[in-house]
Order: sequence, then C-alpha cells, then structure tokens
Amino acid sequence: MLSTFLVMLTLAALYWFAVRPWFAPWGTTPEDRRLLMTGDAVIINPMHSATHALTVAAPPEDIWPWLVQIGYRRGGLYSYDWLDRLFGYLDRPSANRVLPEFQNLAVGDVVPLGRGDGFPVTPFDPYRALVVSGTSDGFQWVWQFGLYPLDKDRTRLVSRGTQRFAKTIRWWLFMRVMEPAAFIMTRRMLLGLKQRAEGLRARHVSETSDNHRA
Repeated sequence: MLSTFLVMLTLAALYWFAVRPWFAPWGTTPEDRRLLMTGDAVIINPMHSATHALTVAAPPEDIWPWLVQIGYRRGGLYSYDWLDRLFGYLDRPSANRVLPEFQNLAVGDVVPLGRGDGFPVTPFDPYRALVVSGTSDGFQWVWQFGLYPLDKDRTRLVSRGTQRFAKTIRWWLFMRVMEPAAFIMTRRMLLGLKQRAEGLRARHVSETSDNHRA
C-alpha cells in the first residue's frame, strides 16, 4: 500500500513539476504570453489560462479560411480526427480544402459540434481574431485564435483558452484532467492549421508564378 502511494506521489510530482511546465506554454515566447488578445476582455479575472502558438509560413489570408470553417459537418477541427469522431464531436475527417459555403462566419453564429453545445462566436476581427466563448453549469470559457503577421510570408498563430469556475474540488479535478487533454488536441489542431495554410500558400505562389510565365 505504501509503495503504491509513493509511486502515485512520484508520478504526480513528475507531471506537475516536469511535464506540465513543458506543455503549458508550448510553442510560445514571452511576447506571445503577454499579448492582449481580442477575447481577453470576455472573462474578468480568469482562474486559468493557457496560451499555445507556432509560426506559419503563410500570410493571414491563407490561414483564415481554415479557421472560419471549423465545426461539425463543416471543415472539422484539424486535430486527431479519430478521437473527435470516437467521442462524437465530428462525423467525418477534417477538410483538406477550403469550403466556400462556410466562409461567412459572423458574430452570433454557433460553430456546431456533433456532441454537446456548439461554440458561440463572440468578438470577431476578420483575418486577425476568431473568438468563441460560453457559460455552462457555472463554468465560463473563452477560446480564441489570433493571427499576427511577422512579415509578408509568415504569421504567428496564437491560441488561448481561458476559464473561470467555482473554487471547488470538483472543478479543480476537472481542470487537472482537461488541461493535458486540451493541450494534446489544441497542439494537433495548430499543426493541422499550419499544414493546410502552408499548402494553400504554396498553391497560390505556384498559380502566381504560372500566370507570370503565361
């Protein structure tokens, strides 16, 4: 019994002091973490916030179309599709092409999910910021994406999830489970967006080059 307790204590310490500090700020710079993002004002005095980021070799106009078409029976979530489908959030693989019929997302729309409530669209700044947020059972959340150009060919893609909830053991334990799960899926989503945006950028560059030669 004592040995089992010591093993569990060691694993918990390893997670809290080694694993968690690695994934919590994954991909970010100090500047990314200090950013004042469009959706930050939705929750006053949040109790938890996680920012993740990466650089995309494409301008915002090649990233934005993929962001606005996310959702169930839309473009998908660009993460681990087999997990999203297993848990009922999607019913098909994420799209690998821009879908014109889903490019008109606006404030007040709800990004649908196959299971559970959808993501209500709140603050919105085309080609710069997409913010979804909601409140359920006393749990307030904001999930936002910001596009920050570095130059004409590179963009910083930043994701930030922010929450406010009651100070109870129930919610503390819930966040300990959700934190690594959200990181795993968000990291894969950012990589999926990067892959698709860079592919779209390459096609646009190729088309421009072909037109010039013609």
